[in-house]
Amino acid sequence: MREEILVNVTPREVRAAIVENGVVQEVLIERANRRGFISNIYKGRVSRVLPGMQAAFVELGLERTAFLHASDIGRIPHDEADADDTELSIRELVEEGSEILVQVLKDPLGTKGARLTTQVTIPSRNLVMMPFGSGVRVSARIEDDAERERLRGIVEQLCEQDHSAGYIVRTAAEGASVDAIRADMQYLQKLWDAIEEAGRQAGPSELIYDDLPLALRVLRDLLSAEMERVRVDSAAVFESMMEFAEKFIPHMSPMIEQYTGDWPIFDVYSVDDEIQRALQREVPLKSGGYLIFDQTEAMTTIDVNTGAYVGHRNLEETIFRTNLEAAVAIARQLRLRNLGGIIIIDFIDMLEEAHRDQVLQALSGRLAGDHAKTQIVEVSPLGLVEMTRKRTRESLEHVLCQACPSCEGRGYVKTAETVCYEIFREILRQHGQFEFQELLVLARPGVIERLLDEESSCMAELEELTGVTIRLQSESLYAPDQFDVVLV
Repeated sequence: MREEILVNVTPREVRAAIVENGVVQEVLIERANRRGFISNIYKGRVSRVLPGMQAAFVELGLERTAFLHASDIGRIPHDEADADDTELSIRELVEEGSEILVQVLKDPLGTKGARLTTQVTIPSRNLVMMPFGSGVRVSARIEDDAERERLRGIVEQLCEQDHSAGYIVRTAAEGASVDAIRADMQYLQKLWDAIEEAGRQAGPSELIYDDLPLALRVLRDLLSAEMERVRVDSAAVFESMMEFAEKFIPHMSPMIEQYTGDWPIFDVYSVDDEIQRALQREVPLKSGGYLIFDQTEAMTTIDVNTGAYVGHRNLEETIFRTNLEAAVAIARQLRLRNLGGIIIIDFIDMLEEAHRDQVLQALSGRLAGDHAKTQIVEVSPLGLVEMTRKRTRESLEHVLCQACPSCEGRGYVKTAETVCYEIFREILRQHGQFEFQELLVLARPGVIERLLDEESSCMAELEELTGVTIRLQSESLYAPDQFDVVLV
């Protein structure tokens, strides 16, 4: 399998795409003014304790208070009596007004605040350190029993002199040397010492540690021996990625390349086209069938339809072939759209149990490569498949779009911020292909106002980069996500 990672850098936004055999499988987006909070460590202040929910709300200095459940509060047993599994009341674990070291498990989603834990974990390339934990665990994705035991033995041997922390051996550690694992442990211990010191000096609701930027996270978390290459279109980010790789994964640094082509890297691989299609409700299948995705607050539902596909043999065979193709497409769309939580798939009813099993196996097999944890329930008599996919970040639709004011939230349109970034990319695209002295940008008033206000520094950078004047013109009749970039 030919697998690549593409990193596209534009003013105030970094995007990464995972491409397998030329097909986009996953897209990650990080914006300068809205970076994710996952893995960030804060010195929080408990604002409310709710015994009825066995939870507390914690102030982190974010827009909404974060949520801390009693099950996510680690306890360090001081004697045998404390070491049992007796469930303590939330009031016995935290109290209002107290300060507590917490880590973000889930980003704020919709109207919900971030989800927190006190059971801090710190990842490196090969290991995850659990400062308040104990023991050694090995990723289930490492299937070779001999390799699992080898890695477990290495980590346990290195931990013999220090039992104050636990470790999880990551999938990326498969085949790693003793020296590489030792270096990771030393790095994590130094990092944790620095976090502890910062925590002692920090005030309430203060950020103590934030995770790596997206371009470096993909190297730490996604780069593997099966990966063919990583391509990045920014010289500055390429340098930082090479520096990171040479320090932590020197054997993989040759995989990193700087893309210098005239066409935007996402255009070369049709990533932007895939993103546009992933925002659509309907997904066509090659056979003529189609899928319908409906994302709600409670769950995501997926409906499978035969559409124009009539088959060649009989109705049962037509339904089976459509469901089989749909299972493969659904697994890809879940990753691409980053859909999480409860997911209900309405496959077309199949009479034969063997067909239902094959469709379920196809879905499970395709989800095996998903970085998010998934759990699937068997096909019900109604042809429904209930499954869950771990949700940590907002879906692609929620990142790029907002509720449409014209239809009172029944649909979505791109935000003014997203349109601005598309305008930036279009200007760079035009600059790479044509020679001109002046550009005219036409867009909705809200977009023009943002370009003149929040994005004014980016506009100045683009004018300096392209060496041309960029004029802006407001068009009230344009759709919210419509714009034109005209050569003058």
